[in-house]
Amino acid sequence: MATGSPHEAVVLVTGGSGLVGSALNHVISTADDPRFARRQNERWVFVTSKDADLREYEQTLALFEKHRPTHVIHLAAFVGGLFNNMTHQADFLRYNTLLNDNVEKVVSCLSTCIFPDKTTYPIDETMVHNGPPHKSNYGYAHAKRMIDVANRAWNEQYGCKFTSVIPTNIFGPHDNFNLEDSHVIPGLLHKCYLAKRDNTELSVAGSGTPLRQFIFSHDLAKLFIWVLREYEEIDPIILSVGESDEISIKDVADGVVSAVGFQGEIAWDRSKADGQHKKTASNAKLMKSLPDFKFTPFNEGDCWLSKKRKCPKGNR
Repeated sequence: MATGSPHEAVVLVTGGSGLVGSALNHVISTADDPRFARRQNERWVFVTSKDADLREYEQTLALFEKHRPTHVIHLAAFVGGLFNNMTHQADFLRYNTLLNDNVEKVVSCLSTCIFPDKTTYPIDETMVHNGPPHKSNYGYAHAKRMIDVANRAWNEQYGCKFTSVIPTNIFGPHDNFNLEDSHVIPGLLHKCYLAKRDNTELSVAGSGTPLRQFIFSHDLAKLFIWVLREYEEIDPIILSVGESDEISIKDVADGVVSAVGFQGEIAWDRSKADGQHKKTASNAKLMKSLPDFKFTPFNEGDCWLSKKRKCPKGNR
C-alpha cells in the first residue's frame, strides 16, 4: 500500500459503525490471513456521523485535518430499503451527491441497483451507464453512478487513483433492523422475531420470486481491504458471490425462519412491490484476481444469529 508517509498509512473509514464498517473493524482486527489483517504500518480510524456530517464542507475538512488520512474507505451514505427509496427519490439524490463532493482519496461503495433496468445478464462492470436504472430507486442510483463519473474525472485531470466497488446484497451483524427502512434480510429478521414473540403469522412483502446474490459482510470486508491495498484500476469492480449462488427471496425467508426458530405460518403479501426480478451480477473480474477466495455460503452465514452455531473460518 502506497502511503503519504514512509512510516504510517492512515485509513479513514466513513460510516464506521454500520454493517460494512463494523465488519471491516472486525476483520482487520481478527483475520489470520495476512492479506486481510492489520499491518504494522497502518492506523485504521472508524468514524460515524457523530464525528462529522460529511455533507458539510467545514466539518469534513476538520475531520481530515484531525486524522490526516492517506487512504479512505467511503461507506457513509444516505441509504434505505426499497420502499424508502421509492418515496424519497430527491433526498437520496441530493444527500448522496453532497457526500461525494466532500470526500477525497476514496474507495467508494456503489450498489447493483445502479445498473440499467433493461439489460442482459449477467451484468458486469462495463454496463453501469448503459441505460436508466429501475424506477424504484433512480435517485439513489444516479447519485451512486456519479461517484464513478467523478473518479474518472479526477483521474483524467489530476491523476488520482480513486475507485469504487459494487457489492451485491450484504448481510451480517450490525445491520439496520428498522422495519421502515431496512434491507430485506434485517427486515425479515425483525418481522420474524416479532412473529415468534407474539405467536402471529409472518407477513412477507411481495411474491418471494425475485432472485438475489447475498454476500456475508465479513467476506465483503476482506474484499474491501484487498481493493484498498492491491486493486489499481479506476473502473469499478463487482464484489459478489457467483451467479450460481443466486437465491430467491423465498429461500431467504426460509433461511431466516430456520435461524430464528419460527414455526408459525408465512403469508406473502402480493400487494407489495417485488422490485427488480433479478440483478444477476458477474464476479468474473474479481475471481480473475482472487481465484482462491472462498465465500461464506448463505446457509452458513446465519451462524452469527445463533450462539449455538460455530461460524466457518472461511478466509480467516
